[in-house]
Amino acid sequence: MSGESVTTERPEDPIAYFLEDMTYHGKSERTREAYERVLRRFEAFLADPGANPQNASIDVAEATYRDCMAWIHTLRRSDAADSTIATYASYLHRFYAYLTQVGTFDSNPMALVMEEMDEQIDTDPSRREISLPAMREFVRDVTHPLDHAVVCTLLKTGMRVGELCNLDLRDVSLADDTPLRAVTNGDVVSRTQLDGRGPSLYVSAEPTAGEVLNDEERSASNKRKRATVVPVDEELETALRRWLAVRPATRSPAEPLFASTSGTWGARLTPDMVHHIVERHAKAAGWHRSGGGADENVTPHYFRHFFTTHLRDRTGDRGIVKYLRGDVGGDIIDTYTHNWGDRVRETYERHIYSLY
Repeated sequence: MSGESVTTERPEDPIAYFLEDMTYHGKSERTREAYERVLRRFEAFLADPGANPQNASIDVAEATYRDCMAWIHTLRRSDAADSTIATYASYLHRFYAYLTQVGTFDSNPMALVMEEMDEQIDTDPSRREISLPAMREFVRDVTHPLDHAVVCTLLKTGMRVGELCNLDLRDVSLADDTPLRAVTNGDVVSRTQLDGRGPSLYVSAEPTAGEVLNDEERSASNKRKRATVVPVDEELETALRRWLAVRPATRSPAEPLFASTSGTWGARLTPDMVHHIVERHAKAAGWHRSGGGADENVTPHYFRHFFTTHLRDRTGDRGIVKYLRGDVGGDIIDTYTHNWGDRVRETYERHIYSLY
């Protein structure tokens, strides 16, 4: 969202209002139902004077930071899995962030909660653990150029699915001998933020579902607190070069980096398409079971967990990992942005794991 208020009246049922907007933004019925279950559960918590910190029945519009924290605490006390708690928190955060952006609410009480939860980035002891050799074997078996490039990008950058889908060719800077110039006939120029950075990806904080960016309405939102420049190592550049050599002409003037090669030929990949790609290959590897939970199934988000765990353990630098993930803002991200060449790229290239 642009941050400008687009509504002036508070709806009688903010949850229903949010779910209706999710429909307009093209979210699936399954996704909307998942959000509704979580949001109604939080609403019931607030309505119970004996459960919430205010000792009174309150509306979701009146919830405070402490109310949100108290609800998260009740989830932990109920022995909910860490992955479930993280999912519920992200749903509630998205609800408040969206209604704040459109002017329905004045502020997002979940913002500080999420910052504190980010301090425990992707720690889930019950999650499936995959060794690096096993992951290399998995990547080797993903042979389709699009699928291979998507999987490698997720594993090498730790970015979210929506962020991957929102990448345009202008967000990519590769070596001069890659097919990038041939694909675009010289019409697409990489962002100035990539100048002098070497092979890199620019992951913007701007894209929001339903808004137009670079002359295209987006179907997914980026969740970065600030834009991030992520290094591209030789392996990822090889995967991207291979994909760009066969990338079809796209339907969008924004020139998305990743476009469909199936029924919606040339259309920008959507999160659902990426989930389908990963799920198909994970099933073939025995890493995904219909009805399985987040602790069992390998999904695109699992690759973010894999990236975080391995790079954090290898570097010992939690700050750089959080910078690359897009989890930090303000002075912290400015420090890494200004020291990008000396610290971020050098640290990344020294420690990023090999997939080949």
